[in-house]
Amino acid sequence: MLNTHMDISYVNQENTVYFSILHKHLGTQCPINIATIGNTEILQNRMLALFCSVKCPGRLILKAYDLIQELRQTDVTIISGFHSPVEREAINILLRGSNPIVICLARSIEKIRIRSEYKKLLNDGRLLIVSPFIDKPLRPTAETSFYRNQFVVALANQILVAYAEPSSKTERTCVFALECKKFLYTLDDAANSNLVKLGAKPVSFTHEILV
Repeated sequence: MLNTHMDISYVNQENTVYFSILHKHLGTQCPINIATIGNTEILQNRMLALFCSVKCPGRLILKAYDLIQELRQTDVTIISGFHSPVEREAINILLRGSNPIVICLARSIEKIRIRSEYKKLLNDGRLLIVSPFIDKPLRPTAETSFYRNQFVVALANQILVAYAEPSSKTERTCVFALECKKFLYTLDDAANSNLVKLGAKPVSFTHEILV
């Protein structure tokens, strides 16, 4: 259903299109409902998840922005929490393109303030805001952020990690992605050797991902 208003709609477990995938990867941790604002049909697209640790080496920040600029020239659907500095800049870049975008919250969607620049995208059916949390928490926590990342991984077909600090929650997210047998990519740089050792494929250009 295309929801072109700013109101919240809920998807429950009767919708097997989404929940069969979530059950497969999240098991008993699968949410009972998903709260959404925007075009839920986007969830049927093939999606590329984007992650980056809060702390990121400068040269990797530049590489990440270059790759995101390339992604902006494609029609691939991007899903992320868009929470870390690199992720926040990524959505600012993507807003200038035409990619469908899914923003996944680490808090409840109720009482959220929607950025003015998101409203046109919501009305155009290009944006979906989604949360696996109902009513609470009103603010993200370390625990809900990690669960949100797992939720994003479960929905995505491919995962791109610009950088994951060793022993960080982002690195744990990468481990979870590989356990889910998702395609995991990371920027080709020595700083990402920890991810390559885990099994991530190092890439430099979008054509290495979008195959």
